[in-house]
Amino acid sequence: MSDPSELSKKTFYRHASVAQDGDKFLNLEDFLNAIAPPNEDYHKISRNSYAVLFQVADRNHRGLVSLKDWHAFETLLERPDAEYLIAFKLFDQEGRGEVDFNKFVELYKANRSPDALPFDWNSKWASLYLGDSRKRHSLSYQMFSQMLSGLMGERVRQAFQHYDHDNTGYISPDQFQEILSKTAAHKLSDTMLDNLHTLCNASNSSRVSYAQVRAFLNVIRNVDLLDIIANQATQKSKDGTITREDFMTEAARSTKFSLFTPMEVEVLFHFVSIINPTGRLSLDDFRRVFDPTWQDPYTRYRQSEQIKVDAAKNALVNPSSFLGEVFESVYNFALGSLAGAFGATVVYPIDLVKTRMQNQRSATPGQQLLYKNSWDCFKKVISREGFKGLYSGLGPQLIGVAPEKAIKLTANDLVRGKLTQKDGTLPVWAEVIAGGTAGACQVVFTNPLEIVKIRLQVQGELAKSGVEGAQRRSALWIIRHLGLVGLYKGASACLLRDVPFSAIYFPAYAHLKKDYFGEGPTKQLNIGQLLIAGAIAGIPAAYFTTPCDVIKTRLQVEARKGQTSYRGLTHAATTIMKEEGFQAFFKGGPARVLRSSPQFGCTLAAYEFLKQILPLPGTAHKTEAGHVQPSSQARPEPPVKYLRSRNALKILLDIDKNFGKPGTLTSEKAKLIPGLKTNN
Repeated sequence: MSDPSELSKKTFYRHASVAQDGDKFLNLEDFLNAIAPPNEDYHKISRNSYAVLFQVADRNHRGLVSLKDWHAFETLLERPDAEYLIAFKLFDQEGRGEVDFNKFVELYKANRSPDALPFDWNSKWASLYLGDSRKRHSLSYQMFSQMLSGLMGERVRQAFQHYDHDNTGYISPDQFQEILSKTAAHKLSDTMLDNLHTLCNASNSSRVSYAQVRAFLNVIRNVDLLDIIANQATQKSKDGTITREDFMTEAARSTKFSLFTPMEVEVLFHFVSIINPTGRLSLDDFRRVFDPTWQDPYTRYRQSEQIKVDAAKNALVNPSSFLGEVFESVYNFALGSLAGAFGATVVYPIDLVKTRMQNQRSATPGQQLLYKNSWDCFKKVISREGFKGLYSGLGPQLIGVAPEKAIKLTANDLVRGKLTQKDGTLPVWAEVIAGGTAGACQVVFTNPLEIVKIRLQVQGELAKSGVEGAQRRSALWIIRHLGLVGLYKGASACLLRDVPFSAIYFPAYAHLKKDYFGEGPTKQLNIGQLLIAGAIAGIPAAYFTTPCDVIKTRLQVEARKGQTSYRGLTHAATTIMKEEGFQAFFKGGPARVLRSSPQFGCTLAAYEFLKQILPLPGTAHKTEAGHVQPSSQARPEPPVKYLRSRNALKILLDIDKNFGKPGTLTSEKAKLIPGLKTNN
């Protein structure tokens, strides 16, 4: 056996809590945490069932797993037949390479659930594998595996005969539902379990025949083939839906000898038609019925939200968890930054006009205003500075897009998680605080870049207006000239602008999408709806924060000769009010509003386009408001160790639904394992 990999060692030592004789070991709790990550899906196979695998990993039966044991178990999981081999090793406790019948039955009885259906290990079926009661023989690995593959079918057959006292070949729908719920619940979807009793309706009867039971089991056994056929058929359909005839045609093309019988097709379409009686079925319709891991969109939506909420709540205790969530968002940040840069570039001329209008002070006696209005400003910039003049200072703006978006979304997520209540709801006041905090955090990045941008935006008009001593300066010269302290000049006004802006924008945008356009787990908005929601939310956020933006602009622009120099936030506000009147605080307000709609539209359109050409499968789409929109049923792929372990448990649960649950654990010990329940 090769040596453990670095990843294997890292996983082991991260969870090992027991130290003996200078070595580290995994106890049961440690092993469960390593093999069954808490955030995976356990609604079909409970997390505590994974504890039975500890008996396989603990090769020396001492209640501890060493690094060598862990490496051996991981190596076992890498085997293509790992699922059956794990089950075999569980019963071959002495490592003889065979399973003794008596010990097998003994272990079976020890794990049998109290309400289990009767099963006769002296039946003719068992004798075919084990020999009759007079000539029992042990089972090799291959023989044991083959017996397990047919065990569930035999359990169902014996249960059917148990209820069919008169040998009529029929049982009641409730009896059929009880049989399958106790033998195959781990392999059936919630939708299927809720509708098992309707099987009799497939033949317009009040009872369930044994032929229908066998047809049902055959469909379940071939569920992977069913999914492949349905997937191929729906892909060939223009609208993504198929009829019964389409399915059977594709089945004939895709298979040679695995054709579904007429009764199996009847059973299959009976259950799918319960949730969609139109006759035209989508792939999701099939998966909702036959995929045991399928969950409704609302549940998936809440789960994805809860994972991020939990990570945010534990950010200080377990920063790696939160940083992991942030790392998963890098994709969204990167696309958002590119889209944001595109949107900012498109509307940048409006931003330049806004800045120059805000910086223009009222005319003094004998002087004429440089710009009559925004349109006049726009025309004069082009005539005096050329089209290029409309993009003065664009560089700092583009540099600031990525960090601004990253810090804003991350801070919003973190605060939303901290303030989310136990029932998963987030009050409006909490949304406002989360948005405001995000706005405050972004000032660290945006203020230095904005002061450079603004000075670059106005220096063009100084040079072209014949202002004495006016020179064109580069961004690097401005940074060196201002210094670190100077780069944060006007930061207080920037805070007063960005905090209320984000506090208004984030909740407004989220509620417009949800309450007006009906966005939710079952409905995603199109680009037009996102554009409208973003534009409407940006109108009050942009306009009502204009006074703070005016003050910030005045503080960050160098005062010209003869103009008042502002000493600070309060002095700027009182001076503007005294010299220019209240209306001066809303200079550039219409430009700020007019900038919002095209910027949001271009940004969102670019974002959706980039998502299509640069997809990241298995991830969710993070919106500007920090919500998660599930794009499909697919989730990020779980660890292979978890998948192989889960499949091994599916085989063990074919023996009994209660198999492997750690009933010997004390209640106190069980509390140490998140999500663990005992049989006690």
